[in-house]
Amino acid sequence: MAVFTAFPALAQGQAATLQEVVVTASRNDQLLGSALPHTTVISREDIERSQASDLVTLLQREAGLQRTQNGGVGSVSSVFVRGAPSLQTLVLIDGVPQNKQDASGAVSLEHLMLDNIERVEVVRGNVSAIYGSGAIGGVIQIFTKTGSSVPAATLSLEVGPRASRKISGAVSANLGNTSLSAGLARLTTDGFSSIDTAQLPSANPDPDAYRNTSSNLSLVHRLFPTHSFGIRVMQSEADTDYDNAFGAPADLQTSTTRLSQTTLFTDNTWGDWRSRLSLSEQSDKSRYQDNGFYGSKDGFTTRATVLSWVNTVGLGDTWLATAGLEQQRQHVDTSSDTYTTYSQARDTSAVFAGLEGQLGQGSVQLNVRHDKVGDLSQSTGYLGYGYPLTNQIKVTASTSTAFNAPPLGYLFAPGYGNPLLKPERARSRELGLQYEHKKQLLRATYFDTRIQDQLNYDFSTYSFANIGRTHNSGLELSYQGSLGAGDVRASLTVQDPVDEITHQRLARRAATLLSLGISHPIGRWRLGADLQYSSDRPDAFGTVNTTLAAYSVLDLSVSYRVAPTVLVKARLDNVTDKKYQTVYGYNQQARSLYMGLTWTPKL
Repeated sequence: MAVFTAFPALAQGQAATLQEVVVTASRNDQLLGSALPHTTVISREDIERSQASDLVTLLQREAGLQRTQNGGVGSVSSVFVRGAPSLQTLVLIDGVPQNKQDASGAVSLEHLMLDNIERVEVVRGNVSAIYGSGAIGGVIQIFTKTGSSVPAATLSLEVGPRASRKISGAVSANLGNTSLSAGLARLTTDGFSSIDTAQLPSANPDPDAYRNTSSNLSLVHRLFPTHSFGIRVMQSEADTDYDNAFGAPADLQTSTTRLSQTTLFTDNTWGDWRSRLSLSEQSDKSRYQDNGFYGSKDGFTTRATVLSWVNTVGLGDTWLATAGLEQQRQHVDTSSDTYTTYSQARDTSAVFAGLEGQLGQGSVQLNVRHDKVGDLSQSTGYLGYGYPLTNQIKVTASTSTAFNAPPLGYLFAPGYGNPLLKPERARSRELGLQYEHKKQLLRATYFDTRIQDQLNYDFSTYSFANIGRTHNSGLELSYQGSLGAGDVRASLTVQDPVDEITHQRLARRAATLLSLGISHPIGRWRLGADLQYSSDRPDAFGTVNTTLAAYSVLDLSVSYRVAPTVLVKARLDNVTDKKYQTVYGYNQQARSLYMGLTWTPKL
């Protein structure tokens, strides 16, 4: 709420509405209902009530987002935002862009557990003018836990089928002018066979185990009320058993992945000027081993050093100006006992500016940015406007451009890299209608996005090339609010993501997505239900072209407050034991019951 404290006029007229604050829509704190891009927030309370264990499972409940997964928890996963692949969706952790520079280019979302996450914000649409490369489909920003004003501690245990075990603990304290938060979590499961051997008989039918240890640390010291500095550290280490569809039934495949990020930062305010300077080091280290006839030992390490300086200045009571600089050093290194390896690095730089405030009775947001990524450069812009029709109803409109620079692996991987690649470019238009009253927020957004120079693998040259053109238009509906004592979250997406060259729907994209979640307290009890629906999706494996069937999956949850400091809980995933696939040949979790306990001792 720092912006509202400094510039109170920006919060006027909001007393009767949702007080949820978001940052990602413009880089500045603002009430959720004031954000012009279609934005949703998943709070820590939402995370705990969902009882979801990993980020990918949580995100599938949001409007415009679709999950695909090659098996169970920890298996390779993708999240499509408005039909855009993972490569075109920017992931931030505490404001730091996640860069994976190998030939996959996709951030390892499957290894991000929820125990140490405070909240998640999702912004849909082209926002490269705010965040740079990759923000075509949108931005998913993850905020890790920080210190609280009063001492707190939490210990949680959970058990489930297939020898699933999870234990997590966290502490938070404020010691004078220093706040501290630390957490540690461990998840293990024997898993199930990722591949359906009836469809892909060459794979090993054994269960695919998964083990994950994640941790975070936040330490912030306040020198003066308006000046502070700190450090944030997060890490996730995962060991995964997986299946190779081109192997043999006796082959074994394993992988290890270590994600880490360390950020040093300082926040300072001088009158109407706020400034944040941060230096971050992040890495994604993955190792794969296959003992089969076509097996190998391969390693991929991505590292990025990010220096960022963001400034916000109040211009009167109703306007904010933002300006900043960003510098990155990106690296990728590979190792292999079979394939030719490579090691590459590049520098990136960016300058950006933004202006937001009141224009007449409405509100406006303007952002511009220029990025230089290696030898490539790109300028992008965002212009949005919101106009209140009544005290509760607002219409919004925006136009924007975005881009995505090819990862280093796409450019330089021996044999299939292409150093002549250009950035992917996108243009989007949106029109929205929002209703907000007390604790009800309903938003409908029509979007139209075209992407050109899309990066695809060209089978005629056996290398990556800018040969794709895609178009997606559709309608998103999102709702969050209270009905009586209960909380409701709902979303509906109707879209038409197509390849403009073949005029076919994009692989694995659904035309219709529906999500409905209800959480209702009854005395010491809380009952929850989540329903996910996806229409059919085209897919292909080798020469097999197929259609993945539509599916509906229902999850139920219950919790009981035994004492003020003790909560017991249970959830039943896939209640109807629905057999479905999000990727051809790969199984999804069957009906599964998990039970747990959370202890929050008084300190």
